[in-house]
Amino acid sequence: MDEYLILTLNLIAIFSLASFPFLNSKKLGIASLIAITLQVILSFVLAFQVFSKGQLFYSYSGSFITGTIPIKIDYLSAWFILIIGFTFLTGAWYGIQYMKKYQEQTSNLQLHAITYIVTFTAMIDICIVQNAIIFLIVWEIMAIGSFILIIFEHYKKETLKAGINFFVQSHISILFLTFAFIWVKVKTGSFDFSAITEYSALHPSMGIGLFILFFIGFAIKAGFVPFHTWLPLAHPAAPAHISGIMSGVIIKIGIFGILRMLSLLKTDFTVIGYFILTISIITGLYGVMLAIIQHNLKRLLAYHSIENIGIIGMGIGLGCLGLGTSNQWLIIAGFGGALLHTLNHSLFKSLLFFSAGNVYQFTHTMNIESLGGLIKKIPNTAWFFLIGSLAICGLPPFNGFVSEFFIYNGLFKGLGSNDFRLTLTMLFSILALVLIGGLALICFTKAFGIVFLGTKRSELKTDTDIETTNRNFPLYIIILAILIIGLLPFLFSSALVKVIGVFNMQQEPLLLSPLHGILNQLTSIGFYSFGFVLLTAFVFLLKRQIIKQRVRKANITWGCGYVGKTNKIQYTASSFIRTYRKLIEPILYIKKEKENVDGIYPNQIHSTTHPYDRIEHVLIDKPIYLFKKILNRFIFLQNGNIQSYILYGSIFLITAILSPILISKIIVLINFLNQL
Repeated sequence: MDEYLILTLNLIAIFSLASFPFLNSKKLGIASLIAITLQVILSFVLAFQVFSKGQLFYSYSGSFITGTIPIKIDYLSAWFILIIGFTFLTGAWYGIQYMKKYQEQTSNLQLHAITYIVTFTAMIDICIVQNAIIFLIVWEIMAIGSFILIIFEHYKKETLKAGINFFVQSHISILFLTFAFIWVKVKTGSFDFSAITEYSALHPSMGIGLFILFFIGFAIKAGFVPFHTWLPLAHPAAPAHISGIMSGVIIKIGIFGILRMLSLLKTDFTVIGYFILTISIITGLYGVMLAIIQHNLKRLLAYHSIENIGIIGMGIGLGCLGLGTSNQWLIIAGFGGALLHTLNHSLFKSLLFFSAGNVYQFTHTMNIESLGGLIKKIPNTAWFFLIGSLAICGLPPFNGFVSEFFIYNGLFKGLGSNDFRLTLTMLFSILALVLIGGLALICFTKAFGIVFLGTKRSELKTDTDIETTNRNFPLYIIILAILIIGLLPFLFSSALVKVIGVFNMQQEPLLLSPLHGILNQLTSIGFYSFGFVLLTAFVFLLKRQIIKQRVRKANITWGCGYVGKTNKIQYTASSFIRTYRKLIEPILYIKKEKENVDGIYPNQIHSTTHPYDRIEHVLIDKPIYLFKKILNRFIFLQNGNIQSYILYGSIFLITAILSPILISKIIVLINFLNQL
């Protein structure tokens, strides 16, 4: 029965490929929504069956190239299938309304709808397949699908540039994964995932090297620093619902890959734990530090995705240290926090990107410096963004607090270890997590305050039909999910225990008391916080009602220098973070254009900053510049003379023909010399 569910899910994608090119824009929207809804329902049924009846295993015979193709839907697969399904469904719902602005681009929309469904199908297949060749094929399908989704507005130069950047880095990721799988194939003769376990069990030290190869491949997709440079380019270029699913789940498939390999490998998890924890702290800090100085709202959110990948990675690193030291508390807090934060981030980040999509289609810009006072124009969107901001900052009673509390709990428990190295690591990790949380608060205070509060900063062409019920319905659903997790986290205890059990290498029953203890504390905190929010709302409404019944007089008493109603004297995004920027300038890369005041009657002056990613500058821009510089030394070869080009071709052919002969002669010579 379960096999037929997966088969039907894949057949819906094939049917969409065959039928969508014949539909007009209106029918296409309805058909794609029906198709993705059916697929998500099937995947949900599959995941719930796994959690209620147990893990599912079966296999296809395959071919002489692939060998047997095992299918395994364990608790880890089911957890990610639920996250992917929910985000793709809300993304499709929001995307139908968002894409109405492009309904005249019928062929472009057809390709977009097809790749949306194919990408979802490929991601579900990635979660269940256990054969290296098939895994790489569906990974490639997902990469191509994501590329097409990103470049929907391919007629824009920046969009195409971002898409190509993503495409190139996706294939570097595949290259590392291929090397790792070939390593296992050469050593074991099998493409089956179980061969990874067999090989690493026999060679634990080699298992670390194998994991690092897999980690680099998956880290590029997930956006760990320094493999993150495609993210800040791709998010602003993609439509809002694609940014939502890209941040919500496409980067999370990299997290799934890392977790899958951790469930398979038998190696020294203490070393791996320290490695992941270190790179995750760097990722979290670097992501949030760069997010604060961004002027583009979607780019700012993209850097926060990198920050949250760092937080998820910290949970994974903590769990690995728990495996390495046989500390069940660290295993539960680490992997539990990472799994919950993966779910939570998919919710609040898609909410934030959909809200940013509303802002973009209302104002036609993502430049924070041009926005202001939008809470008066699009109040629902302002509240959506505010709730998403509070959740991503880890404040109760929202879901971000729950997962970060898990990780904090594990870190504080780790402080009591007898191992000085572990204690020191926990101490620095706590400080890093506190710093990440504090900087995130600064960033979202800036983003919400500048975009939605105050008054408008420039004249913008605005649309009026942004806040319709159909358009915002998926955002309400996401908020409901955020509150359920924030207030009732114990609902997930049973599922969490099963998923964490996938990593329980000791095969000992997990101690459930730490998990229940954490969940009970979180439930109490959630309800107290929610009560405080309700009390504040009650006081506000009561005051409003009392004031409403009084006669009010409006007088100008003290206008804070604002009585002139000049928009330019408001705080800008740059001025809000000026002190932070001054402190952080030696670390980050910020280009400045500034004219100083000169004379008694100075001319009009201006000051602008252009933040840039230093790692992108060092790892991508400089090597490309040097490569171009080397190639330019051979520019004399391109002389426009046809005779020269024929000569080049002839030299190439002669070299290609003679090279094998020359190499064989050299080998004969070397053998001869060896015999002397």
